Amino acid sequence: MKKTCIGLLTTFSLILLTIHSLQAQIQTPQASPTASISQAIGLGTATINYSRPSLKGRQMFGKQLPFGDVWRTGANAVTTIEISEEMSFMGTSVPAGIYGLLSIPGEEEWTIILNQDSKQWGAYTYQKEKDVLRFKVKPVKTKEKTEHLTIGFTTFTPTSATLTIAWENFKTSFEISQNPEKQIMTQIDATLAKSEVSANDYLSIANYYYETGKSKDKTYEYSKKAAEMNPKYWSYFVFARAAATVGKCDEAVKAAEKGLTLAKESGDMAYVINNQSVIDSCKK
Repeated sequence: MKKTCIGLLTTFSLILLTIHSLQAQIQTPQASPTASISQAIGLGTATINYSRPSLKGRQMFGKQLPFGDVWRTGANAVTTIEISEEMSFMGTSVPAGIYGLLSIPGEEEWTIILNQDSKQWGAYTYQKEKDVLRFKVKPVKTKEKTEHLTIGFTTFTPTSATLTIAWENFKTSFEISQNPEKQIMTQIDATLAKSEVSANDYLSIANYYYETGKSKDKTYEYSKKAAEMNPKYWSYFVFARAAATVGKCDEAVKAAEKGLTLAKESGDMAYVINNQSVIDSCKK
């Protein structure tokens, strides 16, 4: 009898374990799905990871999310921002790293917070002394409601981007930027110090100087070397453009005409237009 009872208990235990195992495998969609968005800024990348709650008919700001309270800027775990390089937030530099992105919403003003603790759940264990940066931004009230919390990069340049937080009838934005000049100049100095500098290197350096307006003379010098070493229609255009910039239109026209002929032969209409534009500009 005892053996029978033990056997029944063992069988019952196995059934319970099987049921528990099956229950553990059941997965359902997240009520506030996670999302991630990245943006290249300068020579680095900024990445936002957050959970996206929905309104579902609720009033959030000023009610379920009281004005003046610290908010995780999302749902579930605190929203995080990871920057791969040192970047500036509204003009203040922040070292590379992962930070909790919290906020204090208000009707007329929001406080944006970058906190050292990027692993906290919500804002329940938030500690102000761990703040890396705080700054204030003005919210914009929108006529149309944003049902799902949306955080994204709305505008950008090669070295900056605007991060926008939108939910319900509020939207607020701030700028993140990264100045790559020091890093680029270090690369340029190292490249020019090599025993052999390639035509592509000279071309890249010339383009950088031209785009940033750093040195017209160096733009001319390095683009000329690139065109001499690698006489392609794009090299001729870069040199012709640089020559025209320093007032050497005779050289500019000659280079652009060579580039124009090669561009037509290759069927690259973009550089046909580019080289022709230098010729037209100089002839004026």
